Amino acid sequence: MMLANLISMTQTTKYLDTAHGRIAYDEQGSGPLVLCVPGMIGLRSEYRLLTPMLVQAGYRVVTMDIRGMGETGAVWAEYGSAPIADDVIALLRHLGSGPAILVGASSGAAASAVVAATAPELVSGIVLVAPFLRDPAPSVMLSLVKFLARSPKLAVSLWKSHVVKMYAGNVPADFDEYRAALAANLAEPGRAAAASHYIRSMSHARAEDALPRISTPAVVVMGSADPDFPDPLAQAEWAAQAVRGRKVIAEGAGHQPHVQTPAVVADAIMALHRA
Repeated sequence: MMLANLISMTQTTKYLDTAHGRIAYDEQGSGPLVLCVPGMIGLRSEYRLLTPMLVQAGYRVVTMDIRGMGETGAVWAEYGSAPIADDVIALLRHLGSGPAILVGASSGAAASAVVAATAPELVSGIVLVAPFLRDPAPSVMLSLVKFLARSPKLAVSLWKSHVVKMYAGNVPADFDEYRAALAANLAEPGRAAAASHYIRSMSHARAEDALPRISTPAVVVMGSADPDFPDPLAQAEWAAQAVRGRKVIAEGAGHQPHVQTPAVVADAIMALHRA
């Protein structure tokens, strides 16, 4: 099962051409709009298990590929959570369905936070899953990773080894298929270079600056076993306070609660919508 088979229930890919590049997305269902943003060096098929739950509950679900990944264009002038926020805004305006609930995972959560602060008229609520909302503390290991990632080939190797660790030993049944699809995508021209840029420009300073300006309802969903944070529960508490929202802990999940515990994330989205 390769990329095309894993993309959001095999829906037809749609495209939005912007001044900076082409964005790929798909949509399913009808009702209130939910726009899902994947994490760094991820595919929109991250939401393959969450999407059908939301569609069945009466939502219109749009999933997008971020710059450099999936079926979105490979080569862009900039990469990172802040430029992705610009793409999310462009897509929301293109969809023209009124305010949407944004669901962002990892660095996609940082992009969602920037959108909520920059274009609040487009956002009815944000669900931040395993969110990176500030830069990680400097360390020798982080500096080494960024140095090695200057090589696109090494950047891909580093990411392939990291992907399985994100699940903290609790991988979904179709993980091998997802990992194969991701590897195939990264083998396409220009995508390894994009991965290199993402790792080397690992900054969410613009998201942290945006936090005081967020006024939309917000929920933070954090896996209790998230290996990307030294203390995931403390990170969830900080993030929830920073966005003046509530926190939801996905017990046993790692850095992918939307894949590992999709029902928990679906419930958080629906509760936010009902509030």
